[in-house]
Amino acid sequence: MKLDKMKAIVEGLLFIVGDEGIDSKQIADVLQISEIVAVELIENLKADYTKKSRGIDLVEVAGVYQLTTKREHAEYFKRLVESPTTSTLSQAALETLAIIAYKQPITRAEIEEIRGVKTERPLSTLMSKSLIKEVGRAEGTGRAYLYGTTKDFLEYFGLKTLDELPPLPEKLNEEDIRQEEADLFFEKFQETFTE
Repeated sequence: MKLDKMKAIVEGLLFIVGDEGIDSKQIADVLQISEIVAVELIENLKADYTKKSRGIDLVEVAGVYQLTTKREHAEYFKRLVESPTTSTLSQAALETLAIIAYKQPITRAEIEEIRGVKTERPLSTLMSKSLIKEVGRAEGTGRAYLYGTTKDFLEYFGLKTLDELPPLPEKLNEEDIRQEEADLFFEKFQETFTE
């Protein structure tokens, strides 16, 4: 295998493992090479990242290697985190969050049954924003993860406890729901043709 291809694979491995990191033995096992060659690959990749034009570094922490951002760019990362646009949630994420808040603990399959669509991406978004977390495993086949809200969820929405969530409507009239959906459709339809 060529050096460039091996470096690309190591880079992909580093990306996949994220904060957990990966050690040289694991890299050697995956690439089916000696550990000495794996260390040389890592050092070669490190040299690539030390160039001024690169935005990430390859570091060794506690015996494992991981990708990190460069310190000299910290002020820009801080701006991104503090930017109000990064704190908004999509409609899908909000729907998923509402279901979890009211029905927790709940599995992904149960959420998808309620929403009628896949929820992998909204769950990932909500987890990355620390609004939900895995709170256990369901009983039975597969032992699916159960999701619940976090302390950050309460802080984000200004709640002391989940008991402060607004009550759900008693029962929605199906005709009202269909009318609301139709109104939304026609509103979007008109926006499309008036632009």
